[in-house]
Amino acid sequence: MTIHKDEIKMVHYDIRSNTQHIEKTLGNSSDVKKREFTIHQSLKLKCVLFYIDGLVNEEIIENSIISPIITRSYAMDHGSVSMETFSEQFIANPSVTNVTTLQEGLDGMLAGDTLLFVDSFDTAFLLATKGWENRGVNEPQTEPVVRGPKDGFIENIRTNTALVRRRVRDNNFRLEALTIGTRSKTDVAIGYIEGIAKDGLLKEVRDRLNRIEIDAVLESGYIEELIDDAPLSPFLTLQGTERPDKVAASLYEGRVAIFVDNTPYVLLAPTQFWSFLHASDDYYTNYLMGSFFRFLRYCAFIISLTLPSIYVMLVSFHQEMIPTPLAIAIAAGREDIPFPVLMEALIMEFAFELMREAGLRMPKPIGQAVSIVGSLIIGQAAVEAGIVSPIMVIIVATTGIASFSIPNYDASYSIRLLRFPIIIASGTMGLLGFAGVFTILALHALSLRSFGEPYLEPLIPLNASDQKDTIIRVPFWAHKKRPETAKDKQRLGKEQKPSPTKSKNEESSSDKNSE
Repeated sequence: MTIHKDEIKMVHYDIRSNTQHIEKTLGNSSDVKKREFTIHQSLKLKCVLFYIDGLVNEEIIENSIISPIITRSYAMDHGSVSMETFSEQFIANPSVTNVTTLQEGLDGMLAGDTLLFVDSFDTAFLLATKGWENRGVNEPQTEPVVRGPKDGFIENIRTNTALVRRRVRDNNFRLEALTIGTRSKTDVAIGYIEGIAKDGLLKEVRDRLNRIEIDAVLESGYIEELIDDAPLSPFLTLQGTERPDKVAASLYEGRVAIFVDNTPYVLLAPTQFWSFLHASDDYYTNYLMGSFFRFLRYCAFIISLTLPSIYVMLVSFHQEMIPTPLAIAIAAGREDIPFPVLMEALIMEFAFELMREAGLRMPKPIGQAVSIVGSLIIGQAAVEAGIVSPIMVIIVATTGIASFSIPNYDASYSIRLLRFPIIIASGTMGLLGFAGVFTILALHALSLRSFGEPYLEPLIPLNASDQKDTIIRVPFWAHKKRPETAKDKQRLGKEQKPSPTKSKNEESSSDKNSE
């Protein structure tokens, strides 16, 4: 609900009026705490503290607010006390904000600060006392690595920005604070490196975030759907990550990070499709191994998206394209199957997705058991009962394993969703249906942009310099330029390729030869 200017209630000189407004606005909530005390022996000034229990550190309130104010006020037991004197000499809290409206004070209280009223002052004081419980920094659950940092984001936005700040010790690293949600008032921060991030990109991110009008933001997924370039597309045009090192690397490439409080997922913009197939391990291991495993992931992506549909298409319409021994084996396995191959594939895919979802939602020890038992026992029983063929079990299992190889879990959701229309088209129209749906998806991906950048860049449109970190990864000493998303393209100095140090004999012989 938007508050109009004429509805804004200002802080009053009378402390009772301020207290009544706070109590009326917050109601009889049991976690709203009120502390009253008197300062200055001769003036007998009344003070009232308001804070939310559970959001504050009460030791800070006692040791850096109440005790110093009472002690210092009684030590100055003469003359009047102005607001400036009170703020400069009585308050020991290092972070003090003067507020003139009661709504500002309420917003600060609900964010974990303490609101202090002093009688005869038309200004209140917001004191930093945040102290709620936080989950410890642990390894990311969805993006584990073999070699590399093991710390991941948590639900505290300030901890998350600090994890990135440790890796980006650049004077030009900027964090812009926003508040989104008329009721939740969720803290949001835009992170970027000034001079590397493009000005147009920063303006676009700010504009999209400022346009959001929603009552509550509980997770970064709310923000993602409201600023997405293609809200009806199955493809993701924003990348979410739990890894601080991935965010830092993206900032160095000119991208923008969007931090949202109460979630461990940070959004990165712009995003290219190929970045979903890149893993942090690619950069922490030898470039040959990193390129090999990245190529495997590209193969896994193709297998996960097309293998079931290709099998259904060949068995249903194009048996002549299957080698004769394999066709005989497939026919023998399908001899007693009562369903057509399309229905068989849909049943197995649905059952596999059902088992995967059940294993994900149940407690971890039980979930793993459900996945293993379901895959082994139900699959074997279905084959023995003649409901599905053995090769269909192999096809679906291979497809599932390939989908697990995609580093970004959200991207794997999109691939799993796209698999079904391709299977249906292949099972009803054969090669024509497969090629038609695949062409439609390709054209749709070509039409997408992420915050002004082509979604399939740098392959389409082709950018030769950015091919060094797309399908393969070249060594760092050969990767001299930042991608096109960056404003400042220079990344590496000259002659960074390592080489063995020459011995004294080699140096002397080279000098003689030069002479």
